[in-house]
Amino acid sequence: MTTLDPKMNPAHAGAGIVGGGVGEGPGPEVMAAATLDGNKVVSSDGEHVGKISDIMLDVRSGRVAYAVLSEGGFLGMGSNLHAIPWSALTLDTDEKVFRVDITAQRIKDEPGFDKDHWPSMADETWGTQMHQYYNRDPYWMSTSVDPMRDRGL
Repeated sequence: MTTLDPKMNPAHAGAGIVGGGVGEGPGPEVMAAATLDGNKVVSSDGEHVGKISDIMLDVRSGRVAYAVLSEGGFLGMGSNLHAIPWSALTLDTDEKVFRVDITAQRIKDEPGFDKDHWPSMADETWGTQMHQYYNRDPYWMSTSVDPMRDRGL
């Protein structure tokens, strides 16, 4: 299992990237959101907890706000959805998965939502609570969008 370097994924930056795997095309630093849909998500204790079903953009700031994790269900029916702060994810290019740095049980304990009852993701109170659950600063609190500067490079 790959050890996550906290300097590569600070609480206020975008998703981290680990591994040496570089595929064909523009990735892994810049990728089409659609290519990330369906990617597996693995918890800090190594459990496959679901797949990315959506990538949510903050249209006004131009930042990725959240990834939506689809957990459980069959063919999209009965699955529980979870908004995960983009900064709480790390793309593992070797394993071709996203890693989230909380346990599977912690994800399961988060109530989430279903496909017919999404939270108001623009609600700052909801967003702040969700970021706190994942031990992250809200993305809108960061003044920098320069990943090289955020990572100290």
